[in-house]
Amino acid sequence: MNKRLISLSFSLRSSVQLHRPPLYHSISILFYSSSKPKRSKFNSVSKDGRSKSTPKVAVAEYLINQHQFSPEAALKASSSYAFLKNTAETDSVLSFLKESGFSKTQLEEVVKRIPSILRANLDTTIKPKIKIFQDSGFSDSDIADVISSDPWILWQSADNRLGPAILALKNILGSNAGVLKVLKLCGWYLKYDLEKTVIPNIEVLKSLGISSSQIVKYICHFPRFYLHTQENIMDFVRRVDEMGFDRKSKLFLSAIRTISSMSLETWEMKVKLFQSLGFSEKDVLVAFRRAPQVFCISEKKIKEATEMLLSSGKADIAFIVSHPELLICSVDHRLKPRLQVMENLEKKNLLRKIPSLTTICKYTDQKFAERFVIPYANELEV
Repeated sequence: MNKRLISLSFSLRSSVQLHRPPLYHSISILFYSSSKPKRSKFNSVSKDGRSKSTPKVAVAEYLINQHQFSPEAALKASSSYAFLKNTAETDSVLSFLKESGFSKTQLEEVVKRIPSILRANLDTTIKPKIKIFQDSGFSDSDIADVISSDPWILWQSADNRLGPAILALKNILGSNAGVLKVLKLCGWYLKYDLEKTVIPNIEVLKSLGISSSQIVKYICHFPRFYLHTQENIMDFVRRVDEMGFDRKSKLFLSAIRTISSMSLETWEMKVKLFQSLGFSEKDVLVAFRRAPQVFCISEKKIKEATEMLLSSGKADIAFIVSHPELLICSVDHRLKPRLQVMENLEKKNLLRKIPSLTTICKYTDQKFAERFVIPYANELEV
């Protein structure tokens, strides 16, 4: 028991002798308290009454020894959290993810990208998110694939974000297979309120006459495009319209998406590049209307491919404007080697009919080899 001394001092002034100095009396009161010292949340008390801290565990050592993490993954995780105080909670989280279908590689990826999962609460943070996917009909392996691609999904609200987003995607894409394809490519889609972003943009595109099948295809290939604001989408449409693009063209959506992928300054730089290579402003617009995706490739590649085609003698500016998709071909792996093969075959008069440049470049590697390499293997070696 602790003995506490409280001194209470007070004065008693005589009500009768008003003119005499006040009389002060000091009274000391001793009392005993039965309260005990409180224990710290993270401390224990030894037999001699001294508190001692709960031993901390080094994260890297723990992950390597207890969960067979690679040294690289363990060190990466420990760069954010050097020690753990409650390994039991961490064990429960990692064991649950293993039992839920996460491979060793996937588990390491999750921990490397969000080390805070080592301190997560299994029941309130992890399980509700896994259950949302399970209730939506996804297999354990599918869930592991999606979450390991973007572990921050586990930090989203199960009821307010994940559930509504999965349902919205399923309504758009029509099946879990479609949803899975999108989420494996961009699990971060689940971080957004799709009812306020993707859905309104889809309605805008439908109002422009773009088919649902094309819209769905672009969600799978260019998911970021649908996260633009409606104002931005309409601005992209306006710019494409000003270039004389036909809204009924199957390439209309491709044109909008292409414009959305670059700033106005980048677009102007690419136009100037084409002009420096000999294209007129009209040529540039015609090429864009025929193959909008060409303008998504780098300026370096545009320059190298154009110069390669012009120097080959097989194409001029007018030909490239008519077939701008040729600029997408790899210079080193398609244009140059195929033009060399065709040049050798022509010199030796081995071809009855010389195919067009577009035909040569459109063939797959296997098809090209079957048509122009294997039948003339001996002649080409000489």
